[in-house]
Amino acid sequence: MKELKIFSGDFSTDLPLKYADAGIFAGFPSPAQDYMDRTLDFNREIIRHPAATFYAKVLGQSMEGAGIDTGDIVVVDRALEPRDGDIVVACLNGEFTLKYIDLSQKDKGIICLRPDNDRYEPIYMHEGDQLVVWGVVSSVIKRFR
Repeated sequence: MKELKIFSGDFSTDLPLKYADAGIFAGFPSPAQDYMDRTLDFNREIIRHPAATFYAKVLGQSMEGAGIDTGDIVVVDRALEPRDGDIVVACLNGEFTLKYIDLSQKDKGIICLRPDNDRYEPIYMHEGDQLVVWGVVSSVIKRFR
């Protein structure tokens, strides 16, 4: 099930990058350069809880339907309480996995980790399974080139 490579973050630096906060249209061209006077710092804007945040490199295809592919970096926030339908990093019986958490039947004692790829089966918790949710995925960093 080895689907993740986990890294801690270095939040001690600032990296202000140009930010087109007026938006980028995916249709007709827009003069976005005219609005690039603001900056964005990932450490301030993307990371809400630095002490509780880590990164993980995705190594599998089970979340392709959610747009999370092999090689992507997920930003994982351990300070967030998992809600039904969140994408989580979970440790199941000592192995890490990245899945949606299905808590819709938790009152009946049923917890499920759901992939977003038809080639993979949902994982239902059984008596004796050890499940630890390490954190909720708050962002995905995708590299195209």
